[in-house]
Amino acid sequence: MAVHGFRRTAADRVILLVDDVEKGILSALLEQLLEFVAPAVEDEDPLVALVGLDPEAKPSDDPAMARLFPDAFRDDPEASGEFRRFTERSLRDLKGAQARTALQTLQRSGSKVTLSLDEAGSWLGALNDLRLTLGTRLEITEDGMEELASLPDDDPRAPTFHVYDWLTFLQESLVLAVMP
Repeated sequence: MAVHGFRRTAADRVILLVDDVEKGILSALLEQLLEFVAPAVEDEDPLVALVGLDPEAKPSDDPAMARLFPDAFRDDPEASGEFRRFTERSLRDLKGAQARTALQTLQRSGSKVTLSLDEAGSWLGALNDLRLTLGTRLEITEDGMEELASLPDDDPRAPTFHVYDWLTFLQESLVLAVMP
């Protein structure tokens, strides 16, 4: 996998050069993220959907989902529940919109993905959500990074860690590209 990263052009556009393998990995990850953060729509009340409330919102048992949608008030479950009821739907919609924008910009391009600064902002959000999800699945901690980086190739976590590490590089290069 070639490593290109993001860079900013003189015309204030942000570009990412990707090969077919990178594009395929990013597309698959973004599609999975879209499914992961999508709100449940089981016989939803249209008024509830219009207002953006989620009366059934509760903390997830899935550690990755809990990382993307943490409790707002750790010491006050009631306040956290109320906050979640009013905000989780819009947060899910935002995360989905960011992933969708990143996926659409990736699909409309060949090996050179050109982004506006607004689209680059969506990429930052989507890359962050991907990293948080993978990092949680890998149980990454500051103390455990060296161990994961030195995993043997036959360790089942190694490919996921390499993708996590690559996403970290992409996110860092994008942050540098959008900074004035």
